[in-house]
Amino acid sequence: MAVELPVFMKTFEASGDLSTKQYFFMKQDTTFNRVTTCTAATDVPIGVLQNKPDAAGKAAEVMIVGLTKVSADAALTIGNLIGTSADGQADAKTVGTDITEYVVGRVYEAAAAAADLVGAFINCCNPHRAA
Repeated sequence: MAVELPVFMKTFEASGDLSTKQYFFMKQDTTFNRVTTCTAATDVPIGVLQNKPDAAGKAAEVMIVGLTKVSADAALTIGNLIGTSADGQADAKTVGTDITEYVVGRVYEAAAAAADLVGAFINCCNPHRAA
């Protein structure tokens, strides 16, 4: 069972209804202090959404560094490096292959299928390409 240990969290404003995006990767919106769901595998995640804001302007609690649950995009293996998929879920990143995509964490629990919640160590303060 995934545990959560926030090291660094920040409250942003939701850019819209994010009520179905709890435990998805977020990115900064074009408006200061707003977040939205990552929409490309090449997006730079700012963190993982911890709550379910249901309208624009509502508080969106984002874990930037720590241990958190994440929604898997597909099956994940313990130790997989992860970043965002095109829909904001955790996607395995392969060093040397996914060179335009960012690594922001590592899975410590396996996911059998897409949409499984798994535990991961994340650090979105220091994203790096999987080059």
